[in-house]
Amino acid sequence: MTIAVAGGTGTVGRHVVATARERGHHVVSLSRAEGVDLVSGRGLDQALQDVDTVIDVSGIQVLSTKKAVDFFTNATQNLLAAGKKAGVKHHVALSIVGIDKANSGLYAGKLVQEDEVRHGGVPWTILRSTQFHEFVPMSIKAASVGPLLLVPMMVTQPVAAKEVAAALVDAAEARPRGRIPDIGGPRTEQLKGLVAAYLAKTRQKKRIVPLHVPGPMGRAMRTGALIPAPGSAVGRQTFLEWLDAA
Repeated sequence: MTIAVAGGTGTVGRHVVATARERGHHVVSLSRAEGVDLVSGRGLDQALQDVDTVIDVSGIQVLSTKKAVDFFTNATQNLLAAGKKAGVKHHVALSIVGIDKANSGLYAGKLVQEDEVRHGGVPWTILRSTQFHEFVPMSIKAASVGPLLLVPMMVTQPVAAKEVAAALVDAAEARPRGRIPDIGGPRTEQLKGLVAAYLAKTRQKKRIVPLHVPGPMGRAMRTGALIPAPGSAVGRQTFLEWLDAA
């Protein structure tokens, strides 16, 4: 099977590309570095020629709801339109657990993406995942103010990006199934504890300042609304195991 991976050079995308190739699939990676711009549509028609399945793990790191919505609207519409034109038979999209309970910022963009996929005219599968282990160092980089580190009060269930990638390739190899069970990591954690462990491991001296995020997003983060419901798929690698191996 020929699989195109949108966002193939990203945190999950590189694992999707590697896993699909290990399983014997021909893989086309879609990224700006490879001459494809999802937002403008540049290079998509040519890149999707003879592609059977698209796995979309593209993303954007923004806090702005408008920027997130604009990105996922344009990128998804372009990807689906080019896919229909090329005869793509299956569109697999990665989304985020709990986006319907905290619809701002990136989560609002993902809600729009899911809606576009459902109505895009290409048979589809959507997998929602919790945050990846890599979310912790990314949040440290984004929330550091000198020696201070602002850490949102958040219940999380981080999962290995490699395990999410394997689940996405599994989905690509199966028939289109709509929303499939969410996936999360093996343990429920407090984000503050994960951040502290990462700082200790990497010998960074920062003072953690707990941040009470207001509104529906903050409430969802604190109450565990962003972790998978019972019956969801569960990864194997814990955050500490990932940290030891990093």
